[in-house]
Amino acid sequence: MNGWNNFEMGGVVFSFKEEFDKTVETQPENRPYSENNSHTNTVADWRVDKPVYNNEHCIHCQFCWIYCPDMSIISRDKKMVGVDYQHCKGCGICADVCPTNPKSLLMFMERVDDKEALAGWPEKEDKKKKDS
Repeated sequence: MNGWNNFEMGGVVFSFKEEFDKTVETQPENRPYSENNSHTNTVADWRVDKPVYNNEHCIHCQFCWIYCPDMSIISRDKKMVGVDYQHCKGCGICADVCPTNPKSLLMFMERVDDKEALAGWPEKEDKKKKDS
């Protein structure tokens, strides 16, 4: 078993232990991942900021799920249900693409407890039209 820095340039690392063609129908936690796949290892130890999810504001547009480069957004039946903190690197793309007002995903420092973050969530901004 090679470490990541021992692979030859152009080498191929397979995602699954065996041939697997039911990826779409199978939830990520039930897929037969290879030991070499980053899905089986935490990669978020160095994260400084984390996205916190507020279900009360979410419209389940799936933008966060589509744009997340690490597949760290947990979605079930086209509804956002949370964040996989074992694989989230804290890039903030999910919060940037969130269209709700206020956003349903906001970035907080890693040390901030989720309950504390939710208690300090911003209020909806009033976007009244100015009279001309």
